[in-house]
Amino acid sequence: MTHQDLMAGPPATLLPEDPAAAELAAGTAPATAVRHHPASPFAWAALAEEARDNGDDDVTVYAFSRVGYHRSLDMLRRNGWKGHGPVPWEHEPNRGFLRALALLALSARAIGETPEWERCSEFLRDSSPAAYDALLG
Repeated sequence: MTHQDLMAGPPATLLPEDPAAAELAAGTAPATAVRHHPASPFAWAALAEEARDNGDDDVTVYAFSRVGYHRSLDMLRRNGWKGHGPVPWEHEPNRGFLRALALLALSARAIGETPEWERCSEFLRDSSPAAYDALLG
């Protein structure tokens, strides 16, 4: 007889391959990738990173990362996520969500939205300690 581990948390969510990831890796501009794949967390995270790296206004980075974050939540839910639980950094397709979440945290802090910074950075740590260390640590 087997017993269910009642102390175990929810299973890890593993997102499917994001088609924008391959386009971006091949050199497609983030804005073009967003136009080709508007639901792509990878594309929106890349657009937010590009804006940040170009020195664009923090509000622009915040807006792009927030879209990526919300697109990520939709995708997570479609793939069995119940609002909590691990989203491992080690699973490459999860990185669009995790990058968007980290960028949202950082840009929230940059515009003085301290409660949002705290929520997002904690959410990132809870989702993937490895992502937190890589992106915010």
